[in-house]
Amino acid sequence: MTAKCIMVLGTTSGAGKSWLTTALCRYYARQGLKVAPFKAQNMSNNARVVATDGGQGEIGSAQYFQSLAAMAVPDVRMNPLLLKPERDTHSQVVLMGEVSPELTAMSWRGRSLKVWPQIAAALDELRADNDVVVIEGAGSPAEINLASSDIVNMRVALHCHAACLLVTDIDRGGAFAHLYGTWALLPDHERALIKGFVLNKFRGDASLLAPAPQMLQELTGIPTVATLPMWWQHGLPEEDGVFDMTPTLGTDVSLLPPGGAFVARGGPAPITQILRIAVIAYPRISNLDEFQPLKNIPGVRLQWVRSPSELGGLAATDWIILPGSKHTTGDLAWLRSQGLDAAIARHAGQGGTVLGVCGGLQMLGEALIDTHGIDGNAPGLGLLPLVTVFAQDKTVRHTSVTFAPLNAHASRAWAALGGVCVSGYEIHHGQTAQHPAMAAAGDVAHPVLPGGLGWCNGAGNVLGLYLHGLFEDPAVLQALFGASVPTLDTVFDGLADYIERHFEAGVLASLAAP
Repeated sequence: MTAKCIMVLGTTSGAGKSWLTTALCRYYARQGLKVAPFKAQNMSNNARVVATDGGQGEIGSAQYFQSLAAMAVPDVRMNPLLLKPERDTHSQVVLMGEVSPELTAMSWRGRSLKVWPQIAAALDELRADNDVVVIEGAGSPAEINLASSDIVNMRVALHCHAACLLVTDIDRGGAFAHLYGTWALLPDHERALIKGFVLNKFRGDASLLAPAPQMLQELTGIPTVATLPMWWQHGLPEEDGVFDMTPTLGTDVSLLPPGGAFVARGGPAPITQILRIAVIAYPRISNLDEFQPLKNIPGVRLQWVRSPSELGGLAATDWIILPGSKHTTGDLAWLRSQGLDAAIARHAGQGGTVLGVCGGLQMLGEALIDTHGIDGNAPGLGLLPLVTVFAQDKTVRHTSVTFAPLNAHASRAWAALGGVCVSGYEIHHGQTAQHPAMAAAGDVAHPVLPGGLGWCNGAGNVLGLYLHGLFEDPAVLQALFGASVPTLDTVFDGLADYIERHFEAGVLASLAAP
């Protein structure tokens, strides 16, 4: 094994492990090293399509972005086990990129014992192929109720003798207690792997932290190697949860010139009002990271919505987006329980723009039919004359397609997509087609993408797509908004620059030293 392993552990979920791992991947790649990310087990409904030996499979979105930051080709070995929650007590299990019905049916502890050999083998292969492997932990390494079945934190660290950083979210409060408590609950041989503490999301004067870091080092022998200031707009997609602390706007309204008009970058015409986009945030939302670029579009206000009142509170919502879902019928039932079905229908009936992506497309149809126990049966919202049948096998693939001309039957927004070639990815069990009886009666959905990947309604304001990644495609952003956003490479370089400024001198080099 040749690679030096550096591991990012956290005192809690949400402490900043994914963000810091991504930054480290780009930092070490810029040093001329061959770098790969790794996370033994990820629990997330945000997934990306990558190549496997047998075709194409899934890994967590965080590891996908980390691999790009590392200037590496995304690989299923980087996230050998992916858990995709469908209910509070049930997850679909994806092993080495492919759904495993056997593991899905097993208990958590039994599953951990079974998959460890494959996890260790994936990590060892990456170590043999690279100079540095940057590893992300999960939750906290001090979850002592789970220690006997651990396959993602200290068992991984011990397996590869990783140099570990322990990061905490100081904005939550109690950061020093979190760091000390986590350290104290680890046995001595695991404590020995921790090389530094990191304070993340700090707001204020760093000098006010004294004497706490020195006191903590006296108690543990471990230095605080970085204090990372709060950074709201770093540009990296969120791994989990929705980024809705406040509504976001690509261009600050206070910066608009008199009259409220501004010109979008690359756009030929001035935008005279804010475009308000509401994304329905149902409980099992998936692939929410694909909407990150909308946060950076000039003149776009993005809001996550869970009730009809929030739609009204946006003061005339322009677009409603129904995103992907890991449990479409369950999220559809939730949507109805909130009264959002009527609000969406009213918006569409008044000519408002609606987009459904993957599970959102399935919801827009007339019916969802499940004969294999994959997702469940349900009536749809009836905004597109389509029917979805859930198949036993999952479709997982990269896709590049061209939108059909839409000018004849599309709203102004969607008409701009006509003739645009878009690249994205598919992850779905459902297969969707025209509702035969409705088509015979003359109610026909207009195909806008080949192969059953997209349709719009007769009025042209409701669009449904199986293709994920629409807003990550520069050609689409230019067509819809006349705008461009920072590239991922720009984002990754910004993250690397950030940690280089804020880590103590020499620490990053020492972590990667043989």
